[in-house]
Amino acid sequence: MTALPAYPGNYVDPSVEGNALAIRGLQKKFGEKVAVDSVNLDVPAGSFFGLVGPNGAGKTTLLSMVTGLLRPDAGRAYLDGVDVWRDPAEAKGRMGVLPDGLKLFERLSGRELLTYLGRFRQIPAEVVTARVDELLEVMDLAEAENKLVADYSTGMRKKITLAAALLHSPKVLLLDEPLEAVDPVSARVIRTVLKRFTRGGGTVILSSHVMALVEELCSDVAVMAAGRIVAVGSVQEVRGAAASLDDAFIDLIGTDHRGEGGLEWLQSSSV
Repeated sequence: MTALPAYPGNYVDPSVEGNALAIRGLQKKFGEKVAVDSVNLDVPAGSFFGLVGPNGAGKTTLLSMVTGLLRPDAGRAYLDGVDVWRDPAEAKGRMGVLPDGLKLFERLSGRELLTYLGRFRQIPAEVVTARVDELLEVMDLAEAENKLVADYSTGMRKKITLAAALLHSPKVLLLDEPLEAVDPVSARVIRTVLKRFTRGGGTVILSSHVMALVEELCSDVAVMAAGRIVAVGSVQEVRGAAASLDDAFIDLIGTDHRGEGGLEWLQSSSV
């Protein structure tokens, strides 16, 4: 097993106070490839925070280290003031996670899945039952509660995994592409639940490459490219004078205008 990165004793950076997530010098390499390059980032408590970037920017790798799924080569991550890699059990108790492509217990029904996860977290049985009832209703899954997860649609799977992430009443939600391939009805339900979560004082950190979604939902945003944070601030600050966040994003990461030249043979012609 790879050793935990060396830290200076039990030192805690005082600047992490007031942040739902504070990242300090987080780094990860795969061979010679630097996936995350000494990233520093603060996510204010109570914010709806977007982490955006092109495919391969390092977003998923960064969130995997923050959630304790992937061991960093260097740096620290504090979740609600708790060092994720020094006190992983405490940190994970304060977070709810919806990874992209999460594997589920396919042969359980939706109700059975949530009940099992609640009891696994040692939540009292009567509390689990009450919370599962509410979550199934709010997520519009009550009619499918006895249906096997294996038979759930993509939208239903996203909703049941979000319900699982919320079940233990976390302070921070970390979501990787939560609306990808989701139908409009399910997407609206998920948006509504996430907005309610932040209104109640929770923090949402949403990773996506869909700028319109981030611009609609998020109060703050960080743009990531080639393993680094290239811009961070409120959505308005990062967008600046650009017509949209999408335009600002293209300006920030650079583009060589691929797709504009060649392919003349696609033009209508008398072949």
